[in-house]
Amino acid sequence: MSGKLRVLSLFAGIGGFDLGLERTGGFETAAFCEIDPFCRRVLAKHWPEVPCYHDIRKLTGKQLSADGIRVDAICGGFPCQDLSRAAHAGSGLAGARSGLWREYARLVRELEPRIVIVENVSALCGDGLGEVVADLAEIGFRVEWDCIPASAVGAPHPRDRVWIMAYTAEVFGQEQLRDEPRRILSPDGLLSFVYDQGRSHGFASWRAAEPRVARGAHGVPNRVDRLER
Repeated sequence: MSGKLRVLSLFAGIGGFDLGLERTGGFETAAFCEIDPFCRRVLAKHWPEVPCYHDIRKLTGKQLSADGIRVDAICGGFPCQDLSRAAHAGSGLAGARSGLWREYARLVRELEPRIVIVENVSALCGDGLGEVVADLAEIGFRVEWDCIPASAVGAPHPRDRVWIMAYTAEVFGQEQLRDEPRRILSPDGLLSFVYDQGRSHGFASWRAAEPRVARGAHGVPNRVDRLER
């Protein structure tokens, strides 16, 4: 592949996902989809030339094509409220908010990107990960996932998040490293899995204990992305 991959960012929030992808040098944001008015104002400030659609339920591949938007990759963290242990909701992907994953999957089918990147809370591992992986595999993607704690990238707290990478065979070529499973952490850091064309591999892993900090890191205000002043 040559040139930068054009990304459709779903549930874009204030653009953290997109800033990270753009800083790799390999991606550029083609369009956002974000329903929160404050977040849309933040996106408009930092990406004034990038169109922002308001409702994933109304966004279609046909509309994007009509607007001249070509997509190589889709990224986004679909709502976690029905999955999160903090919310004590428990309805999983059957919930009205976390169930928006199905709209995400619909756009993947319509747009046929080469790469899909999904993020969510670690509770997805016990309630919904199988459905998400199965949806992507059914569409035709190879799928891998990793539950990564924030402590793995320097933060002084766990804050586990599931990251799902799905890609077509052409992205890395037909031949993959099939004999050695990649290192994948479970939410408790004790067991790991890799999904590879219908096979699962499990092996032990270790992670140093970190202090529990609820919904934030030391020095970072709680829910800072919701502040409007």
